[in-house]
Amino acid sequence: MRDKIELWSKMTQETFAIRLRQALEERGLKQVDLLHIAQAQGQKLGKSQLSQYLSGKTIPRSDMLAFLSTALEVSEEWLATGQSTDSQTNSPFTAEEVQTKEEPTMRRFKKSSKLDNVSYDVRGPALDEAMRMEEDGIHILKLNIGNPAPFGFRTPDEVVQDMASQLRKTEGYSDSRGLFAARKAIMQYDQIKHIPNVTMNDIYTGNGVSDLINMVMQAMVETGDEILVPSPDYPLWTACVTLAGGKAVHYLCDEQADWLPDMDDMRSKVTSNTKAIVIINPNNPTGALYPREILQEIVQLAREHSLIILSDEIYDRLIMDDEEHVSIASLAPDLFCITFNGLSKSHMIAGWRIGWISISGNKRLGRDLMEGINVMSNMRLCSNVPAQSIVQTALGGHQSVKSYVVPGGRVRNQRDFVYERLCAIDGVTVVKPKAAFYIFPHLDPQKFNITDDEQFQLDLLQDKHVLIVPGRGFNWNTPGYFRIVFLPRRAILGEALDKIADFLTYYRQ
Repeated sequence: MRDKIELWSKMTQETFAIRLRQALEERGLKQVDLLHIAQAQGQKLGKSQLSQYLSGKTIPRSDMLAFLSTALEVSEEWLATGQSTDSQTNSPFTAEEVQTKEEPTMRRFKKSSKLDNVSYDVRGPALDEAMRMEEDGIHILKLNIGNPAPFGFRTPDEVVQDMASQLRKTEGYSDSRGLFAARKAIMQYDQIKHIPNVTMNDIYTGNGVSDLINMVMQAMVETGDEILVPSPDYPLWTACVTLAGGKAVHYLCDEQADWLPDMDDMRSKVTSNTKAIVIINPNNPTGALYPREILQEIVQLAREHSLIILSDEIYDRLIMDDEEHVSIASLAPDLFCITFNGLSKSHMIAGWRIGWISISGNKRLGRDLMEGINVMSNMRLCSNVPAQSIVQTALGGHQSVKSYVVPGGRVRNQRDFVYERLCAIDGVTVVKPKAAFYIFPHLDPQKFNITDDEQFQLDLLQDKHVLIVPGRGFNWNTPGYFRIVFLPRRAILGEALDKIADFLTYYRQ
């Protein structure tokens, strides 16, 4: 009997996704429409949950099945089994009976409630849909993720050779902070950037900056702490603050001021619960580069309210137009600062996962926090040791990234091309980025009436097979914004922008 239940459950899971997609298509509904229906009816249905149903990874419980059948105007029996009545199926049980009989012996496992308000929509339902379309043989033009390698950017040969020559020496754990040679090179780089008071013990390597953001948030944030985070932001900052039990309070960056932080808005968001200010400079997703004057204002605000400064500077070597990157920690020797950096973007080795933090300034203010960071570092033993082994080589000598951002360089040329093409589209406005490899255009609300960014993303994907990330994915709540990654070669960018331009001739919400 139990074997029959397990077999039927397996068969249902394998085919449920097909019926769910069919019901959505027949009703002319998108995934986002179903999510909105669920929200309106007070039904808890998340993006990842729906994605799992559509990919065939799981099937719903009876209460969710009932909601889906009602929303899609199909019978529960058909949605669960493919038949219109129980008597027509080959199953010895109805879907409800299978559920009921499994309950006494099979415990259901749910995700932690800590993830209820955590999202990372750079990789979300639209990417799942793009992968499904690719499985059906459809070519997708991906402008969604800043991953240099697939677009022909190569790691410098010297860096590859150095890692290969040291692999046998990097098979074991390193010090939890990182290899001596790596931290020494980072300390010297910090000196070049004029970051004060950084010693070898103030540097921790990590599996990319993403790993270190999470590590620092877990060490620093108490339940109820407020962290000022830019909007738009790199969404991992908001996600990690939330996961650690804190509250991400978003201060606005001003499109009319080249996406620089709105200092009045930032000041208005400071409360007695505020513990730190996050800046992302250069910024992802806007490509903004913060001038010294703005950084000095942020330092003064942190000084007035005794706040920690957390500065994400992963793109500090991808600067264009003869501009200069200034590390905010260099302006704050009297404050407690943590600077985040790494090689993923500047050396085109995103998959090698090597980043670091440098703790600087008045470290007496954060001695206990530093102990917490040390505990978190020890718990994960160490970061990727082979990747650490090339930090010294990568940071020293010729910086190949410079050839990409000077006039005639590939990144700069592609930036100029995308900017000019976007400016030529009726109803599109855009600020020219000064750094990184992202651009954040805005669609005229009067012309396009965009009220749902995710719907726009899905419609563009399904109509034109172009994948972008909507502004909402970066905690920017005004509809009609989206991010383009301009890493693909010019021919691919041209094809994608032709499709976007054509799409915008007829698309309205």
